[in-house]
Amino acid sequence: MSRFSRRLFLSVLPSLSAALVLGACATVSDAPLQQQVEVHAVLDYQEVGGVGCLLTNNLGRWFVVAPGRVTISRSAEPLVVSCKKEGMGTAQEAFGSRPDAMSLMGNVIISAGMGFAVDKYSGASWSYPANLTVLMAPAKPAAELAASQRVESPVF
Repeated sequence: MSRFSRRLFLSVLPSLSAALVLGACATVSDAPLQQQVEVHAVLDYQEVGGVGCLLTNNLGRWFVVAPGRVTISRSAEPLVVSCKKEGMGTAQEAFGSRPDAMSLMGNVIISAGMGFAVDKYSGASWSYPANLTVLMAPAKPAAELAASQRVESPVF
């Protein structure tokens, strides 16, 4: 091996090693596009069972009965969780997603940031919190609801 080729090999080796160790963009590395989340509903500091929850983001809609688990599609957009149980109450919360640190480093090193744009669109390098807790607002009693919806108008 000539002196020039040895120097070239030794200068390229650390870069290749770092790229292999730090990973690549999530799209290239076949990161999962789906994630499992666990949903809990709380009313007056107590967990409520049998609550129907609808989870939505820009890639789809999913239904789960809380407490329960559901597999959703990852996205850079927020995940909106709407829950309701007849006679108990309702809830609606939005949960933001966060980029995966290893995918972010791989995007910066390997693709000079281009992979970040691809992963943001596909959702591959983003994830939501594993446990989602929604705080329910108590339902109004039927008499109170009827009184609030009463129309005050004279009848001719």
